[in-house]
Amino acid sequence: MTALDPSLIAAEPDSPRRRVPEIGVILSALTLVLFALAAVAPGVLATHSPTSQDFANALHAPSLQFWFGTDEAGRDLYSRVVYGTRESLVIGVGAAGLALVIAVILGTLAALADRVTAAVVNRVIEVTFAFPILLFALLMVAILGPSAGTAVLAVGLSTAPGYARMVRGQVLAARNAGYVEAARALGHGRVRIIRQHILPNAMRPLIALFTMSIGQSIVWASGLAFLGLGVAPPSSEWGALLDAGRAYVLQAPWLTIIPGLVILLLALAATTVGRAIQIHLEKEE
Repeated sequence: MTALDPSLIAAEPDSPRRRVPEIGVILSALTLVLFALAAVAPGVLATHSPTSQDFANALHAPSLQFWFGTDEAGRDLYSRVVYGTRESLVIGVGAAGLALVIAVILGTLAALADRVTAAVVNRVIEVTFAFPILLFALLMVAILGPSAGTAVLAVGLSTAPGYARMVRGQVLAARNAGYVEAARALGHGRVRIIRQHILPNAMRPLIALFTMSIGQSIVWASGLAFLGLGVAPPSSEWGALLDAGRAYVLQAPWLTIIPGLVILLLALAATTVGRAIQIHLEKEE
């Protein structure tokens, strides 16, 4: 009896190995939809008012009445997490969008500008890439004060250099592609080649990058808030909830653990969906 070809086993369409990643992507997408619903219509998901104080139930552990427990003022933590989704997503999307806009500008200049301009832009990217995000955040807070806008600027400007290096690599790869050489052979001008061939193909992976960077930006912004550099309590933004729960980390650990798990869940879901989009785009190339 002959042995089975391993390639046939790997190609089996109903193999659990092929279904598990798809299930993970579906669950991640549903998780993002749930977070989007919480941001758009938090009243649909919340069980209590996020600002209603009940000192008789202060620091109540998670239960059927209070799913995530309560804080020091007796406010329902689950409802505060739900209502804080909008501000957290605004910070994440805003920081990711700002970072990618700056990255596209710097990365394109570094790849397509003349030699002197490209060298200057590359040095700027390298210097800013080495600048610690916490030091930059301290500078932004000292100038503008702690707020959601400051978090967007600090995270967006600090993460842009890393994305700019990715954009530069994508533009360089597209510039040297065969379809660009064919366009040159047909007599197309430089501006037309850049607009119709290089930029559209180089920017396609940014869809996946933007999705993944949303979760990463929220993690960074929440970390800054935890250190007192972001949105300040009594805001229900997730980082502010982490900051507020620090004083009760031993007495009421759920005040820190649960918002942290929510942030982790969103970051994992966004990264999984972004990775799936990236794989899909690579298959189309």
